[in-house]
Amino acid sequence: MRLAGDGLLGHDLIPGEKGPQDACGVFGVWAPGEEVAKLSYFGLYALQHRGQESAGIATSDGSKILIYKDMGLVSQVFNEAALNTLVGHIAVGHCRYSTTGSSSWQNAQPTLGRTSSGTVALGHNGNLTNTAELMQLVHERYPQTDGELARGNTTDTAVLTALLTGDLDHTLEATALEVLPRLRGAFCLVFMDESTLYAARDPQGVRPLVLGRLERGWVVASETAALDIVGASFVREVEPGELIAIDENGLRTQRFAEVKRAGCVFEYVYLARPDTAIAGRGVHEARVEMGRKLAAEHPVEADLVIPTPESGTPAAIGYAQASGIPFGQGLVKNSYVGRTFIQPSQTIRQRGIKLKLNPLKEVIKGKRLIVVDDSIVRGNTQRALVSMLREAGAAEVHVRISSPPITWPCFYGIDFASRAELIATGLGVDEVRQSIGADSLGYLSEDGMIASTEQPRESLCTACFTGVYPIALPESQHLGKNLLEREPASNGCDPGPDADLEVVLDPASVREAVLASHGQVPIGDPGRQE
Repeated sequence: MRLAGDGLLGHDLIPGEKGPQDACGVFGVWAPGEEVAKLSYFGLYALQHRGQESAGIATSDGSKILIYKDMGLVSQVFNEAALNTLVGHIAVGHCRYSTTGSSSWQNAQPTLGRTSSGTVALGHNGNLTNTAELMQLVHERYPQTDGELARGNTTDTAVLTALLTGDLDHTLEATALEVLPRLRGAFCLVFMDESTLYAARDPQGVRPLVLGRLERGWVVASETAALDIVGASFVREVEPGELIAIDENGLRTQRFAEVKRAGCVFEYVYLARPDTAIAGRGVHEARVEMGRKLAAEHPVEADLVIPTPESGTPAAIGYAQASGIPFGQGLVKNSYVGRTFIQPSQTIRQRGIKLKLNPLKEVIKGKRLIVVDDSIVRGNTQRALVSMLREAGAAEVHVRISSPPITWPCFYGIDFASRAELIATGLGVDEVRQSIGADSLGYLSEDGMIASTEQPRESLCTACFTGVYPIALPESQHLGKNLLEREPASNGCDPGPDADLEVVLDPASVREAVLASHGQVPIGDPGRQE
């Protein structure tokens, strides 16, 4: 089960039915006199929705770095005893969902590496698109590398950590300023050596990263909600293309690239917590506004508006407000299902959605329902939900989605299904409606979604909806979750894409029309790993 923005419930209401997966959450703190490990623990707890595979914290007391990490949720990895061993005044924390490299202990973060004058610990949220090129650079510069890569780490983060080794006459800060401009893709970094905390964000600002102030220090986190939980006041966003350094001399900042804003619109739709603000826009209010616009674009006569908990709740509230149709809770969620390692029996699997949702029959029976959710991926969840509501006595079931159809993969830190699995790739709206069994189906328009964020269109990445990628992509053989885990080809040539990497192209005329409407030229679809 994937935890949603509220930390409770996500798309995967059916056992084994994976919804959109976030990349990672990062947290950094520089605060002499504070229990920085515990601050990091609670910061990561607030960011748990961004990654549930592994968690880790590294601390420094000014002379040495300690690290503790393991597989599992933040609350499973750490206890009081573990946190008490992590002493110091600087900390870097990370919770992971894998987008490059498998889910394994070796790939847990923060990563550790040597530098010219000490050690670096690094946490990364995002996904680099030029990992193969960077790996070649590592081989050229450090052919005898003995760091994370030599110990079996297969992530783009390990490659970046190796590049921060630097030369004897370079500080970590100087090395970072040389390496960061070489990175392509989405990256929000928190890293540290024995004496300094650093934070950096890609020039497009694809993923959120914010700076906060404590009474006795500073905090950097993926979302403003993590600042709230540790009592830090929001100062500002880390700017795209900015490197921040914090040490005993205070905070200093340098720019390593020009700003080319392309913030992920799906953060507003689904990924971020509703109590987070991105680029000055509250996520909850953006989602409520998406619901209002959805009601204007796709009205229907009905008796009750209900959400798919929890992801559809803000948009359902907005839909009810704009339509005048009452909002109701027609589905009861089990907030305590959590991650289970017990496989359900076949009988329970067939009724799997009821492990996490159950209908209120007395509310639903005989009613014309509008069911609001944020997105449709494969369609299996919506199909099961519509069926369940009809069994509970619903007279009609009208599905409304507070985003456009998802038809393209993400290479910047969200793990969607492959293009072949995305239901909207091959089917029109009415065909999707028939597939899920709804009486009607309406998606929010791209214009409505963007307007709800209150951000300029040119400052957002909408690639998963449009196929327009703001950061250039390499050839398909240089992409894929298992890029660094493939066996080299016997002839010494590039081993090619992952075995399950698919290339599924739209008809050229349709593809070119989409791109032309955005004033861009086609770059092809390099495919996506499962």
